[in-house]
Amino acid sequence: MAVLTSRFADGLAVDSDLVVAAERAVRQALSGLSGPPDLVCFFICGEDPEEVTRAGLRAMRMAPGAEVIGCSATGVIGDSQGVEHTSAVSAWAASLDGGRATTFVLETLRMEDRFVIIGLPDRDPDDQVAVLLADPYSFPTDAFVEHSSDVLGDLPLVGGLANGMRGQGSVRLFARGEMYSEGAIGVMLSGPVNVSTVVSQGCRPIGPTMVVTRSEDNLLLELAGQPALARLEDIVSGLDEDDRELVASGLQIGIAMDEYAESHERGDFLIRGILGIDPEREAVAVGDVLDVGQSVRFQVRDAAAADEDLYELLDAHAEERGRIDGALLFSCNGRGSAMFGSPDHDALALHDTLGPIGMAGFFAAGEVGPVAGHNHVHGFSASILVFSSASGRPAGGERAARRV
Repeated sequence: MAVLTSRFADGLAVDSDLVVAAERAVRQALSGLSGPPDLVCFFICGEDPEEVTRAGLRAMRMAPGAEVIGCSATGVIGDSQGVEHTSAVSAWAASLDGGRATTFVLETLRMEDRFVIIGLPDRDPDDQVAVLLADPYSFPTDAFVEHSSDVLGDLPLVGGLANGMRGQGSVRLFARGEMYSEGAIGVMLSGPVNVSTVVSQGCRPIGPTMVVTRSEDNLLLELAGQPALARLEDIVSGLDEDDRELVASGLQIGIAMDEYAESHERGDFLIRGILGIDPEREAVAVGDVLDVGQSVRFQVRDAAAADEDLYELLDAHAEERGRIDGALLFSCNGRGSAMFGSPDHDALALHDTLGPIGMAGFFAAGEVGPVAGHNHVHGFSASILVFSSASGRPAGGERAARRV
């Protein structure tokens, strides 16, 4: 059943016939609105890329007066639940009450020794946020997102990397009534649209916050004047057995986003992976470039930490924003059953904290969302675009800078 709201609604249909599932999901979402839709988003999980294409084209034709975007995925979210690796479609419909939705299609052109992205709409002063859905195999999402401020300024980007059940070549993107098998698509939301963002990276810090005193590109050489590997070994030696197992299974590092904060706790860092160690140089390789003077803190990730982080952020967000009507959820495909034992965890967290709102999304191969006012691509995260009725801070505002 669709979730009934005045302006946002969702639908979910599980069916071996993807076209039938698309019709049911979109119809459910549209029937939950009290007025005509301005924007429809849909997400399709299916084995056969050609059937996914047929379902997506059918979904776009069902809302001729609205802007419509969608993509393929290995799992979809709607009706307060997740569905993984099963033929299913989720849909989300919105009446923006005076707001504007402008879809766009991005292409990558090679110009001599560099790539150029074309297709971004011109910025308007009242642009609020852009939703981005990208093919991870053909579109340089990391570079585009990390440098998005050069073109978009402080505009938040929220979304995810699409995927297909057959991996490379099976991704399908839908916009402007067409299917695209590469590149990226999205929608710009402008005007009186009350939106905000939540990015839950699901990690818990271990050891103290330390200043980088020597580095070389992504190689961390010294922390607080001592070899980085020695610092890490000291921290691990003081952990209990459970946390040592977490370190062994996937150590992370957090890069502090506010160097002037009095302390740095969970939620104050941009999380990046540890790629390996160099025993000869007593160095640690990090999945990002680190500069001398930056503050970092090692992190671990498990289901308990990810659960607590998401609920804490959502509770605080609900308290600040007032009435919340809708949300788009982009959850890592490494979460769900793989992390929590159930595909429903993140969807239920939104239902528990934000209420029975119109909410849909998909399990992504990477998530896009702002941390401390800067757009990033994340892993193992939940990136959420929240629509509220009450006026509040703009997307990526002060609380986001402190908490996500």
